[in-house]
Amino acid sequence: MSSPMENVMSGEPARKRLRTSHACDVCRARKIRCDGNAPCAACSQVDCECTYGSEANSRGKTDLILEGVLRVEEFLHEMNATLATAPYLDRSRPPVISPVIGAASVGRGSFSGSSLADLHPSGTAGNLPPLTHRPRTPPSEPHNPNSLENAVLDSWHTSTTEAVLNWPHFDVFPSLRHDYVSIFQLEQSRPPMRTRAATMYPYVTAEDVDGILQSFEHAVNFWYPTMSRGQLEQMRMIITSGAFDEDGPHTCLGLLTMALGCASEAISGLTLGAAMLSDEERKKRAGRRAMGDIYFDSALKKLYVAHTGVSSTATHCLFFAAVYFAFLRRPLQAWEYIHAAAAKCLLLLSYPPHDEPPEDQERIRRIFWSCYILESDYLAELSSLPLSGVARIESSIPLPGDSYRTHATLLEEEQSSLYFLACISMRRLLNRVHQLLYARGTGASLDNARFPYVVAELNHQLDEWRDVLPAAFAFTVGFDCKPTATEHGGFLRQRYLTCQSVIYRPYLMWMLGGVYGEGGTGGPASQDVLRNCKACLDACLLHILNLRGFAQTVLVDTWICSLSMAGAMLVILAACRMPALRSLIGPEVLAAGHHLRQLLEGWQKVLGDPSSPSVDQSVRIIGEVDRFIQQVYGAGAGDLTR
Repeated sequence: MSSPMENVMSGEPARKRLRTSHACDVCRARKIRCDGNAPCAACSQVDCECTYGSEANSRGKTDLILEGVLRVEEFLHEMNATLATAPYLDRSRPPVISPVIGAASVGRGSFSGSSLADLHPSGTAGNLPPLTHRPRTPPSEPHNPNSLENAVLDSWHTSTTEAVLNWPHFDVFPSLRHDYVSIFQLEQSRPPMRTRAATMYPYVTAEDVDGILQSFEHAVNFWYPTMSRGQLEQMRMIITSGAFDEDGPHTCLGLLTMALGCASEAISGLTLGAAMLSDEERKKRAGRRAMGDIYFDSALKKLYVAHTGVSSTATHCLFFAAVYFAFLRRPLQAWEYIHAAAAKCLLLLSYPPHDEPPEDQERIRRIFWSCYILESDYLAELSSLPLSGVARIESSIPLPGDSYRTHATLLEEEQSSLYFLACISMRRLLNRVHQLLYARGTGASLDNARFPYVVAELNHQLDEWRDVLPAAFAFTVGFDCKPTATEHGGFLRQRYLTCQSVIYRPYLMWMLGGVYGEGGTGGPASQDVLRNCKACLDACLLHILNLRGFAQTVLVDTWICSLSMAGAMLVILAACRMPALRSLIGPEVLAAGHHLRQLLEGWQKVLGDPSSPSVDQSVRIIGEVDRFIQQVYGAGAGDLTR
């Protein structure tokens, strides 16, 4: 179903839905998209007979969410193509959404390294034309094939927390940057991991193994459903037999599965906060963490078989090693193994073995998408990391299928598949948001002739993503919102709020640049501008206040989450300096800093030593920001610069 904006842009009737519930026999066998025509486009291209001999399947929940994903992706592709023609837009018409900001300021400003004086209007050129006059780029001639077809998060984007900390608005708060060390330098200078001189394995009963593997299935294999039930039973046999002497990939995978299962048990049930744990419970969790480290240490000594092998099992080992390094809050090592796993995915997708079972093909695709999510998460904060290449071809890789058995019950398997699809589509949307708004040199955030249109449409696509979520993951948004039915819904709400805050941030940047408000060269800010600034600030604050000890957040995203939260606090602090923006922030902000410090410090204790220097530094920045916010509100909203 097309959105009204799509029809306005194209001047065409509503397009057919992007996924038919009845694919032709050839497309179904090849597991590719079918447009439902007779003959379909795929069959016409290869000149083969197009038949619809099978009965149409009813559309289930997976069909609905996938249809929503494809609809969002198609429209984002078209919007990218449209924006590629921005230099040739008719700029003689009045703006649709935002007041005038001169074209001379495009591409410059304090947020890209220039002074605040560069952010000023210089005339009426550069207004946003009506959408009906926006030319379209022919699909066959994209301006940038990679950015149009694929949701790529390019290097050197300007939306990292470190980029926000470099805003000139924080020059008046020298303590924020006092003794600050760049994230990469902090992580690079960490002592290397110590491995045990002797290989040892924990003593576990059959009941222990069952419990650990169940924790793995309900946690890691729910978020990244890459291991089939058959594989899991094979891992169980390897562990219970104690046959660890063989240095084969299956033995290595079994050890890594046990390590992640132990990690899952160590961090489960923290949504009420780590402070609620008893001393006995803390000891139990520490024991599981130590057991996981032993299994991981043993797996590391066998990982050479994964590096030298070329198979789905070898790729699986590398990916699970990356996830455990994420659990250890070692982002550089996690990225290295994501990169290695992604390289094998690309190799096996490019040269699929002739006798490869369909299950192996599906497994590689699922590992591919898992690498895509995790790599993009790390690139969001370490923007200069080299790209593995998975994002460059993601549009050509099929989304996860529904014939891969991953869980004991069909209900959990279906929910896991839907959750995985939701995470993939959100990560793709986040990448496009970063790319469209904050790509260095081409991002629209500093061009008022482009960003209002981009912001409106990206937010529309974000709401469409939310609308297709199944009931188990549905959530409300607001300062009086209800708890989610599952913690997976709570995690997805955090992703939604992250995306919304980044989408609306350009309005806040223009306000902070001195264009509007008291003494601003652009005059008083319009209600539209203030409303959109409030949307950004509300999303930042809700993102902070709704954070809980979700298992996926603690196990995989503690490092990323600490930086993201520090960035949200910095954005709010910058807004507090301007009376017009400060009035948009509710009193809930006074509880934000304490809430974050309590959570992050509690997670650090549960996760054990060595603690992450990056997380520690983020906690320090959050504390400093909170101190300044408390001061400004305690002084009756006085100016923080005094």
